[in-house]
This record gives sequence, C-alpha cells and structure tokens, in this order.
Amino acid sequence: MTAVQKRILINRIALVFSTLSAIIALGFLFWILGILVMKGMSALNWNIFIYEGAPPGYEDSGLKHALTGQLILVGLATSVGVPLGILAGTYLSEYGKNSKLAHAIRDISDIMMSAPSIVIGAFVYAIIVMPMGHFSAWAGAIALAIIMIPIILRTTDDMLQLVPGTLREAAFALGAPKYKVILSVVYRGAKAGILTGVLLGIARVAGETAPLLFTSFNDNFFTTDLNAAMPSLTVTMFNYATSPYEDWQQLGWAAAFILSMFILGLNVLGRLILLAGKGK
Repeated sequence: MTAVQKRILINRIALVFSTLSAIIALGFLFWILGILVMKGMSALNWNIFIYEGAPPGYEDSGLKHALTGQLILVGLATSVGVPLGILAGTYLSEYGKNSKLAHAIRDISDIMMSAPSIVIGAFVYAIIVMPMGHFSAWAGAIALAIIMIPIILRTTDDMLQLVPGTLREAAFALGAPKYKVILSVVYRGAKAGILTGVLLGIARVAGETAPLLFTSFNDNFFTTDLNAAMPSLTVTMFNYATSPYEDWQQLGWAAAFILSMFILGLNVLGRLILLAGKGK
C-alpha cells in the first residue's frame, strides 16, 4: 500500500467514525424529543393555561402560576442582563480593545460562562436572600441576570469586532463622534449577531432550575409580588415530575414540553436571524 492509499484509507475511516458519531448523537436527541413530545402533547390542555396549582386529585389544576412567574423572572433578568451585557461588550470592543482590563474582563466572563449555575444561586442567596430574610423574585431575577450577562457580553464583543474597521474610519472621516459611530454604524453592522446572542442568553436562563431554588424558591399559587417567593416553570416542573401523584406528573410533562419548545424556538430563531444577517 502506497502512502497516498494509506492516507485515503485513514481519511475514509475517520469519515465513517465521524458520521456514525453524528448519527448516534442525533439519534439520542430525537429520542429525547420524541418522548417529550408524545408525553407532553398528551398532557397538554387548556386547563394548564387557565388554572393555577391545586392539590393532587383536583381536576381544575394547571400551570398558570408557573408560566406567569417564569415570564416575570425571565423578563426581569432580561431587562437587567441585556443592557449590561451589550454595554460591557461594547466597552471591550470599542474602548478597552487589547488593554489589560479588557483581557481580564474577557477571562472573567469566560469563567462565569462555565461556572455551575447552582454556585450563582448560592452566591445570590448569601448576598440578597439572607440579608432580606426571605426569598423573592428580585433575587431570582438577579441570579438569572448574572448567568445571562457573560453570554451577551462575549457575543456582543465578538460580533462588534467582526465589523470592518474601515467603516469606523469612514464615519470618523465624515466628522461623526465616536458614540454616533457606534450607534449608527457599528451596531447596525452587528445587529444580527447581537440579537442572536441576546436570544441565546434568554434561552439559557429560561431553563435554569438550580439558582431559583436558592433565590425565588417556588410557590404553588398565583402571585405577582416581587418581594415574595415566586413560582417558576422549571422548579414546578421538577416538583411535579418527581411527585408520586399521577396528575402532577402529567403536569410536569406538560411543563417540560412547553419549556423545551420555548427554548428550542429561541435557538432556531437565533440561528435564522444570524443566517439572515450573513445573507445581507
């Protein structure tokens, strides 16, 4: 066997193993989604959106409280995390650039992105929940925002750096101040990537359970009081799915289906926006 034939053989073997690995990974993914869709769809009904939590055995039981609480928590986290993440990413790309402070922020951001979410929850519990003396939606939103900020920060930084420097120079040559260049030129060129990062950040925190156990805890009744324990879809799903009651388990499957479809939809939307941006 010649050297060329040997390289071709090795290439084909690597291609076969890579293809098989991809097929196996996709098989597990569709297996999980298939079970989730079958069990979740069978448990889905209008009562879930109309009624709040009830004791086991009651027909008028739903997830209205958890869905509302999840929207409140994710909405609060988004209102905090998105502006801070975009502004911090803008500083790294447009002002900090290659300074020591910028490199330190990027390193810390990378560490925060890989930090276990339960550690974030314990941190917020120590600095907010314990001094306040009770769980609250504010604490849960802050924990989710802390998880969201590094994702948006790094995405914004990377996307802004992809904008050609010649566009900035052309705007400066026309006499535009730096803030105007950033708002009208740089952001416009990177808006698809930034929006994708925002959607991915929201999708990441929307599925978090561990930090909420330490911060907003949970409630089986409808509430909009931000200074009290707040129900969430993720914690409610965990409690219902692990309960010994069949009707609660069905609600747990329905919650898992709703949450998974929401996260999957955000990820698909982010990819489509990114592809549309590249097409332009």
